[in-house]
Amino acid sequence: MKSTANLMVTIAAIAVASSAGAQESPPQQPPETDFVFQQVDAYAPTSNRVARQIWEWAEVGYKEEKSSRLLQQELAAEGFSIEKGVAGIPTAFIASWGTGPTVIAILAEFDALPGISQDALPRRQEIDGKKAAHACGHNLFAAGSLSAAVAVKRWLEQTATPGVVRLYGTPAEEGGSGKVYMVRAGLFDDVDVALHWHADDQNTAAARTSLANRSAKFRFRGIAAHASGAPQRGRSALDGVEAMNFMVNLMREHVPQETRIHYVITNGGATPNVVPDFAEVFYYVRHPQTSRVRELWTRVEAAAKAGALGTGTKVDWEIIHGNNPVLVNETLAKMMDRKLRIVGGVTYTSEEEAFARALYATINEPNGKIGDQLTVQPYRRSIGGGSTDVGDVSWATPTVGVRTATWVPGTPGHSWQAAAASGSSIGLKGAQSAAKTLALAAVELFQSPELRDAARREFVEARGADYEYVSLLGERKPPLDYRD
Repeated sequence: MKSTANLMVTIAAIAVASSAGAQESPPQQPPETDFVFQQVDAYAPTSNRVARQIWEWAEVGYKEEKSSRLLQQELAAEGFSIEKGVAGIPTAFIASWGTGPTVIAILAEFDALPGISQDALPRRQEIDGKKAAHACGHNLFAAGSLSAAVAVKRWLEQTATPGVVRLYGTPAEEGGSGKVYMVRAGLFDDVDVALHWHADDQNTAAARTSLANRSAKFRFRGIAAHASGAPQRGRSALDGVEAMNFMVNLMREHVPQETRIHYVITNGGATPNVVPDFAEVFYYVRHPQTSRVRELWTRVEAAAKAGALGTGTKVDWEIIHGNNPVLVNETLAKMMDRKLRIVGGVTYTSEEEAFARALYATINEPNGKIGDQLTVQPYRRSIGGGSTDVGDVSWATPTVGVRTATWVPGTPGHSWQAAAASGSSIGLKGAQSAAKTLALAAVELFQSPELRDAARREFVEARGADYEYVSLLGERKPPLDYRD
């Protein structure tokens, strides 16, 4: 990627957060505030129902048939035109309303995380037969974005403002990189600005970038044999996996400190008395720089080859997903921060307070405290520890996001506590805050060509004059079966 160096010139400044300080009082409310708030509040029964239904279904990446269909049905009922199955992904869609030269996109995710099950209770309780959960709050992401899109559509209609609002239904954010295929297909080429949000344990519109990452499933093939009666005749595929893992773990001492490497053995054999002829390990590699991820990846591949060579097995691998880091746009981030301060934090009822305190007591090393949901964090630049396919969208068009307190303060993402709150009224309230913030941001963008132009200038300068988009996925097709 030619522009990686341009991003890295500023990465150190991003990593060392520079607080700009919280505003002492909310900014003056623009005249459309009351209308936007009324529309989001009026739509709340529908969006809350959608959020809870998607939470109950908890469909994993590229398998979100019911969740995608429900969102499309609600948007169609509001008069949106629907383009289904975009970018070769059956559950991806684009819903559009309006006409005019300005196009504002709102992203919506709706996939759940596999390997976790949790009821909407402040204690650990799995749900029988359920093997996935919205521990990252994408059910709320979907519903909040739906509500925002509807509110913006109604404002466009009520004011006769020319413009197009689009909701992008983006599947498989969790390790499937659904948005990358949509970017690769050119689906954001005519978008002026893309808006997104995410569930969180606090309210913030920080100008936060993310880590680039790539993943793959490494598949080792050996020779089966009786593990006791004829071990000399076998060649263990699991030995190949373990040899690879050992070398990668040694490698950790000799990588840049910002690097993150994770793996899970997805298939290690069926029974100890059979030498396994097949084994699989699933790897993630992350770093703030795309170029560094590529460099680290060649070393991981070398470890896989060496593991196979040393154990007399064979190995191949399939790239599953890859995301570029988020390209920060401070022009938009500061605008979003102003909108979030108009909306404010999340207020609990007495019952929600009791729920929150009971759940808080179960959190290991909470990073926050009850009461933080009431406030908006100071604006700052920062770098997050996670990765997202929103990153690739941000290199295609100016992009900005916001996070609201859908979870109890101190809650880590991808936890059972996050899944519990995502199915509760606390989560629903946070989603409504996000919907109002996104809708206010979209309205200002439709009204202000100066803001759009300033965001575009910053975007073009940050990408660099020689920018050429290259995905970390190469030319592979969407891995629709990666959760099988």
